[in-house]
Amino acid sequence: MAVIAGNWKMHMGPKETAAFFAGFTPPASSHELILFPPTLSLAAAVGSPERSARVQLGVQNIHWEEKGAFTGEVSASMAAEAGADFVLIGHSERRHVFGETDEQVAWKITAARRHGLVPVVCVGETLDERRDDRVAEVILGQLDAALDALTEGEGRFLIAYEPVWAIGTGETATPSDASEAHATLRSRLEERLGVGGAAHIPILYGGSVKPGNAAELLAAADVDGVLVGGASLDPESFSAIASAAD
Repeated sequence: MAVIAGNWKMHMGPKETAAFFAGFTPPASSHELILFPPTLSLAAAVGSPERSARVQLGVQNIHWEEKGAFTGEVSASMAAEAGADFVLIGHSERRHVFGETDEQVAWKITAARRHGLVPVVCVGETLDERRDDRVAEVILGQLDAALDALTEGEGRFLIAYEPVWAIGTGETATPSDASEAHATLRSRLEERLGVGGAAHIPILYGGSVKPGNAAELLAAADVDGVLVGGASLDPESFSAIASAAD
């Protein structure tokens, strides 16, 4: 079973969110579907009478503190109370635009776990890091920093590999690129969790996924699903990607 997730980023207000679900029909398959609307649109998604029960919801970010003077932030408890089941943590835009550190990623994972949110932890290298042949070093460093928090206690989590150079650029890692990175991550998960434990952790690929390349990426070795950006904003496009998992 593949995981097909969509990150709407700073798109889709409440009215657009309602319109999306009015036009979205999940394909007839058992694949897991997750959407991450903006926080202000989460209520519209939760309350949409047209939303299929198969479509699970998450938030794009949380703060690690329970409450306090953090203007503009949302806590894990608030997100869970509002109807989120998942949370993106460490997305490349949070790391590179907002300066989020590996330490903060770990704090957010702990907060998410405390309130029953499933973390989707993102890792990935920049173009310069890829050119310097540092892909494994970078993504394993990010994964290792997260794993200490992820392996504390019980609870599900997912990993998303998103090469920074392929996000919103129209550039896409080849299936071979994706498989190589995913195999590196899978090997580290096996070292830390054992082969059996690692087998239950989905590793998603994210980076300019579209209906035209989804099937090829999803068929690649060690790719357990996709984290879709812009192509998830259109119900027909997102449905086509989900269908490609078959």
